[in-house]
Amino acid sequence: MRSIFHVVLLLLCVGWLAAGAAPAKPIVTGAEQTQLYVPYLKNKRIGMVINQTAVIGQRLLLDSLLKLGVKVTRVFGPEHGFRGNASNGAHVGDEIDSATGIPVVSLYGARKMPPQKDMDAIDIMIFDIQDVGCRFYTNINTLRDIMEACAEAGKELIILDRPNPNDYIDGPVLDMKLKSGIGQFPIPITHGLTVGEFAQMVNGQGWMTTKKKCKLKIIPLKNYHHGMDYTLPVHPSPNLNTQQSVLLYPALCLFEGTIISQGRGTYMPFTVLGAPALKGKYAFSFTPESIPGKSESPLHMGEACYGLDLRNFDTAPMRKAGKINLGWMIELYNAYPDKAKFFDRSYSKQMGDINKLAGTTEFMQQIVAGKSEAEIRRSWEPGLSNYKKMRTRYLLYP
Repeated sequence: MRSIFHVVLLLLCVGWLAAGAAPAKPIVTGAEQTQLYVPYLKNKRIGMVINQTAVIGQRLLLDSLLKLGVKVTRVFGPEHGFRGNASNGAHVGDEIDSATGIPVVSLYGARKMPPQKDMDAIDIMIFDIQDVGCRFYTNINTLRDIMEACAEAGKELIILDRPNPNDYIDGPVLDMKLKSGIGQFPIPITHGLTVGEFAQMVNGQGWMTTKKKCKLKIIPLKNYHHGMDYTLPVHPSPNLNTQQSVLLYPALCLFEGTIISQGRGTYMPFTVLGAPALKGKYAFSFTPESIPGKSESPLHMGEACYGLDLRNFDTAPMRKAGKINLGWMIELYNAYPDKAKFFDRSYSKQMGDINKLAGTTEFMQQIVAGKSEAEIRRSWEPGLSNYKKMRTRYLLYP
């Protein structure tokens, strides 16, 4: 019996060697490594910046820490709220969490930083929010604001690190003249960092308004290296409700600066593209409707939109190459019949500012001028290469 076991084990090892490597060990998030931080929290008053993505297994981190005897006195909620059920850009107010009785302080709406009275109610702050690795995803803005509040109040910030699902570096570096709520830092569209690494960059580059440094304690990932595929266990926001939408987000969010719908107002947001004026040019269609908690007033509401169905698009080559797909923007601009409306915000209040999304005024001009993807990419240098070099100073993982 024992000899059979050894033969099977030997065959498995031979198979792994033939495949080039042993099976990869599973990624272990910072939150899951409770032995590294729960003892540190003993007899401390804890504040938590979390949302529905802060989980250990199937359980919300807050509930796990309370069960382990951690004294949580405040929860601070980002965009989409503490439980992730508020629409994009919606005002989120303060509340008392019905499940625990803990005060929940909103950081998206009337304020971006915790009030002093709430900082006085904690000794240590924990940050655990799943990011998607994009400049225009607002979690990194919240991180910087929390770091600034902690630095001002003399509080330590513990970051429970999580993988970056869009872990590559691409896009123009933000022109800081275009700084806005969807672009706060001189970084490319996809920055290639985990949240823990990004926090080190904020400190190192002096990106807080006071120029102070936040005292950081980062609980790093185990068995992780840059470029690994990672499937998110929890949807990061109401309109990123599939893994495919997360992986397409760096390219499709740029369409928020156009007349083209990205599927808001459907149950397949950020996996489809279309507009009513493209009828006859594309067979695929969808009709945006008001969906509470996801998109109440979507672009082209109640109108059939014709365009591209990307739900089964293979994102692997794009991610392996480390490139945001610009071909869809070029294709749909060329296909759109009234090109004057394509980027013009005056035609729809739901449209965003393409210059702020792209981080440069050149991108729109290049699409209009018919520049190729290769020509557009060349214009991102030397900024992109300079960013990559700077980034290496803050890496926690190979």
